Amino acid sequence: MVDVLVPLEQEGTQATVSAWVHKVGELVAKDDPLVELETDKVSVEVPAPVAGRLSEILIAAGAEARPGTVLARIEVGNESAGAPSSPAGPAGAPTGGERDMSSWHSPAVRRALAETGIDPASIKGTGRDGRLTRADVETAARTAHAPAAVASNDAGRFVPHDRMRLAIARNMLASVSEAPQVTAVFEADFSAVTAHRKRHRDGFAAAGIALSFTPYIILAAARAMRAVPQVNSRWHPDRLEVFDRVNIGIGTALGDKGLVVPVIREVQDLSLRGVATRLQDLTARARQGQLVPADMAGGTFTISNHGVSGSLLAAPIIIQQPQSAILGIGKLEKRVVVREVEGVDTIQIRPMCYVTLTIDHRVLDGHQTNAWLAAFVSAIEGWAVDADEHPAQD
Repeated sequence: MVDVLVPLEQEGTQATVSAWVHKVGELVAKDDPLVELETDKVSVEVPAPVAGRLSEILIAAGAEARPGTVLARIEVGNESAGAPSSPAGPAGAPTGGERDMSSWHSPAVRRALAETGIDPASIKGTGRDGRLTRADVETAARTAHAPAAVASNDAGRFVPHDRMRLAIARNMLASVSEAPQVTAVFEADFSAVTAHRKRHRDGFAAAGIALSFTPYIILAAARAMRAVPQVNSRWHPDRLEVFDRVNIGIGTALGDKGLVVPVIREVQDLSLRGVATRLQDLTARARQGQLVPADMAGGTFTISNHGVSGSLLAAPIIIQQPQSAILGIGKLEKRVVVREVEGVDTIQIRPMCYVTLTIDHRVLDGHQTNAWLAAFVSAIEGWAVDADEHPAQD
């Protein structure tokens, strides 16, 4: 017997068994989708670790699935090893090695298709081997239909909360309930970063990498951690856990669906090119609904670049408890500022933005908060045009 386990990388999320793709007694091939798990943010399939016969299901659909828990057991024997799986898709779906993965749908996708009435043939799948994902169906439904509304005595309309909105609500409430939060505001001059980006943007583009301002912000944050390491920490009742690795989560909006926070790991060891490459991959997969729980696990700090949607100033709360701080980046815009040149005050036009650091006041005090922001602004404003992209290690 071989145990099928809930993936450990789902630690920190609430997962439930959404649906079983196979029934007890059916033959399965190695890596065949076996069961679908639904977390707060994504829906993932757990593949069969070996070929064999599904002997036992230990966690029923709808039940909670904790990381490391045994989901099922597969019997491996001479008769079943290497056997093709039984049909798991809709009637008439191809089976075994002949299965057309672009036309076979998981239980969650089948439910979404039934609820929305969308023709699957009209949707281009973004999943593995062109398969449809639930996000594909929901996106198609939003495009094809106006938002559903239920009459409410002519006073308005009711829009039911989806799973992601409810999860965000729980996280927001838990954050403000657990941690006393304070926000400090600084202003940053992006002239140096703008000049560097202008000089290097075409070279990045030639390599297929979009160079936005966000990679600079991420690396500047990693550099600021060297000045105030306590910002990159986790609160425990009896101690503070300060991390050497800087794993930065990037708040990524999904339109009306809410947001997710994919994590770029070990930023302290990355170059500007490395950060830009990982950021591009994560944000693209986030908007296509292709993130897995591991992509959003292990963050030690979060950045909310609310300025991309036009906000000048915001004080985002610490959405990823138990982190100790979150950086907010406002809209980058040209402003008139006063700069001293050879002892004389001059009026200049510079690309400026407000930056905020919201901290858990149990962990950090005002002087640490301001010292971190000062180091962050210094990294942004001191970026040399010819710098070789590694301010996190300067």
